[in-house]
Formats: sequence, structure tokens, C-alpha cells
Amino acid sequence: MATRIAYSPCPNDTFVFHAWAHGLVPGAPELDVTFADIDVTNGMAERGELDVLKVSYAVLPWVLDEYALLPCGGALGRGCGPLVLAREPGLDLAGRTVAVPSDRSTAYLLFRLWARTLPGGGVGEVVVMPFHEIMPAVRDGKVDAGLVIHEARFTYQEYGLHCLADMGEHWEATTGHPIPLGAIIAKRSLGADTLRRLADAARASVRMAWASPSASADYVREHAQEMAPEVAQRHIALYVNDFTEDLGPAGYEAVHTLLSEAAAQNLVPSVPREALTFL
Repeated sequence: MATRIAYSPCPNDTFVFHAWAHGLVPGAPELDVTFADIDVTNGMAERGELDVLKVSYAVLPWVLDEYALLPCGGALGRGCGPLVLAREPGLDLAGRTVAVPSDRSTAYLLFRLWARTLPGGGVGEVVVMPFHEIMPAVRDGKVDAGLVIHEARFTYQEYGLHCLADMGEHWEATTGHPIPLGAIIAKRSLGADTLRRLADAARASVRMAWASPSASADYVREHAQEMAPEVAQRHIALYVNDFTEDLGPAGYEAVHTLLSEAAAQNLVPSVPREALTFL
């Protein structure tokens, strides 16, 4: 039976999983792929759906009893944080409406940690909408500001918007750690041997993507919708890095710090460090 997996149609995910999804990784479990945005996969994880999921690191406190964090395949890095955008430069967010992509997203968690440093301690109403709808909503005045992720970092100027703050810059400046964004998790009930095979397959798929970047081009383009090819390439270059191949001590420490700081401010349930350990 194929392993049921869900990840986003974003270029970094299709680039990373291309080889595995197309049966090119020797000995890897066959995949049954569902494409879904991160707000959807976060909900899937909380409901215990599917075997393997790409989710926000911020959702881990609610799902680690059922799922294990795999040490590879995800998104964690530097200079790749979510942005807060508005039509007016320097807009005061006190009392303003801000659109965010999922209330369980890492982007929103980083935003909440940052917003607590603002005068008055926060913003007005927060509304959740799919990330690709946020910039048009800000541009059209449906919301006052928006928290954006993915390729929006490269395209927001096309909407006439201004960057009020970079959540990644704030995170890196205050902690020194890289920015945890998206995690790959797998059901613990699959067993230790299968979890190792899944991790090995994800790592091999990453390495094969790097070894032959052009091999995944059609798959990336097929699912990148109307994204310009150069934007897709910048997206991949930003979000696929050494941490994608292996979190390593620095990656695990970044994740633990994020969840610990959030728990200390009662934003998420507390997560013991050992709960993050693979197997």
C-alpha cells in the first residue's frame, strides 16, 4: 500500500519531493500524493489524517503524540521569514485588521511573538485567509495589513505594497537562530523501521534534486500555477538548503527555542525537548 503524503504545490516542496514522488529513489516507499496548502495540512495533522505531512512547526505541540518530526525534507533557514505588508509605509497596526495564513502557521506564531513587542502590545482583528489571497486583500483595502509567506517576498512590490516588518529578521536578531518554517512529520504508528525508511527517502530525494535540478523543472512548473519561472527558482534557492537535508543540532535547537518561547508566553502547549527527537 502506498504511503499517503500531503505537501504544498509550492516550488520548494515539488522540487524536494519530485524524485520520491516519481519512483526515482531506490527502495523508497511508493507515495500517494495530495497537494494542499499549509493551513489545510495543519488541520489534517490535528485530525490524524494521512501518513506523512508537510506542516508548520507551530502545529507540532498539538500533534507530536501521534506524529514524529522527521529530520529532513522541511524548510528552515535564514533570511526567509514571513513579512508584514501594508499599503502605507510605517502603518501603525494598533487596532488594525491583519490577514494571516492559518492560525496554526509558524508565520502567525512568529507574528504573535513580534506583535507583543509593539507599543500597546499587539494589533486589532486577525483574519485567516489562504496565503495567495492576502496581498490582493491588502491592495484592495479589504484588510489593513497582511502576513505573507512563500514567493510573496519577491512579488509584493507588484501589488504596490510596503514591508512593515520582517518576522525572520526579528527572530534572528533576538535569538540568533535560523527560522523554523515547515516540518515533515510521519505517524509514529508506522513503526521505527518505516520511519527510518521515510527519512532516508526524503533525504535521498533532496540530494537527487540538487544533483539534477532540471529533472524536476516540469513538475515544479506544473504546480507553480502562474508563478514566473525566475520567481520559482528564487523560491527554491531560498527555502531548500542544508537544513532540508538534515536539521542537525542547529536546526533542532532553533525549533526547540521557538516552541519554548511560545510556550513561555502561553501561545502553545509546552513541548519537551525529547519529543522533537526522531524516533
